[in-house]
Amino acid sequence: MSIKDLFKEKTVFSFEVFPPKKDSPIEIIYNTLDELNDLSPDFISVTFSAGGSSNNSHALDIASRLKERGVTPMIHLPCINYTKAEIEETLKQIKERGIENILALRGDITPEIPLKEDFRYASDLIGFIREHGDFDIAGACYPEVHPDADSIVDDIRNLKKKVDAGASHLITQLFFDNDAFYQFREKAELAGIDVPIEAGIMPVVNKRQIERMVTTCGASLPRKFVRIMQRYEHNPEALRDAGIAYAISQIIDLAASGVDGIHLYTMNNAYVARKISEAISGIIGA
Repeated sequence: MSIKDLFKEKTVFSFEVFPPKKDSPIEIIYNTLDELNDLSPDFISVTFSAGGSSNNSHALDIASRLKERGVTPMIHLPCINYTKAEIEETLKQIKERGIENILALRGDITPEIPLKEDFRYASDLIGFIREHGDFDIAGACYPEVHPDADSIVDDIRNLKKKVDAGASHLITQLFFDNDAFYQFREKAELAGIDVPIEAGIMPVVNKRQIERMVTTCGASLPRKFVRIMQRYEHNPEALRDAGIAYAISQIIDLAASGVDGIHLYTMNNAYVARKISEAISGIIGA
């Protein structure tokens, strides 16, 4: 099923998972997948290494297992460290497994991995995918500006290129300040970006997690969020519960403001995903 069609019917609710490390057996994630499947998400996205990691075969196996279990999978596909020939071969493998949905990404630039020259931007990849298969393509976006963008204007302009190249819907990077999302959504609409935008939400369950994520994506931290981290940082269970509660409050506010969808970054934590899913079951789509 093409994910773009879901947005015509409801507020979409989806999860993201990632494969186990390359030296770990793929079976260790199967119980998590089964628990997430039981929550009936509209789709589950599976991350894919930007650096050509051998565990990318795990990503394809996970996406295939989801499809077998009746869950619509979306496979991530970064391009910065791949040639056109490598991407074309990957698209062939994706198609052979019956996977219809792709999240097209530039991918993170890693200093120790030499960049390839075939794809510089996600918009280049989106156009390439369009030419090499009948896939539903999503793009990524940053409510608080991509770290490599010169300005918000530059970032929105590049996002428009993704949509013009063929992205049918967008998924945001994580954020903790809903006002930042609303301002971004308004700017996108003014720029003529008229595809659904799904809000990416990450429930923070430990202090190290938030420090790593903020460093990676540059998300700002509202004062009330910082107070939660400071108050409970030495109480893991309280911090977990507070992080879940904060994510729930974000989602309720987003739903009330007519968000197109919620994409939950689960970090492979089925317990957290279940708590949030149960709390918002009567809100999403209401």
